[in-house]
Amino acid sequence: SLKRFKDDVKEVLTGQDCGLNIESFTGQIDEALFARHLYLPEIPDPDLMIRTSGELRLSNFLLWELSYAEFYVTDTFWPDFSREEFLNAIQAYTKRNRRFGGRK
Repeated sequence: SLKRFKDDVKEVLTGQDCGLNIESFTGQIDEALFARHLYLPEIPDPDLMIRTSGELRLSNFLLWELSYAEFYVTDTFWPDFSREEFLNAIQAYTKRNRRFGGRK
């Protein structure tokens, strides 16, 4: 949630668990440091986000972690999401040209 994201930033800026203080953090905070303070720092960021029921929003779910993920949206509701639908999502994902934020 947004509250958790704010708490993570506050934790990094106040130096909890990382030896920094608010007066001397300039230039010391990078993506790796911030990522260590997220919910699941030991888990790699997702490459594919499958959104069921036709929803086109994240609902504050893994905002940082999904920044470079590919999205697959289906009108199928979660209880009806089948193996075939999953394979369709994977097939669509394999056709994507991933740029990780860069331009071509």
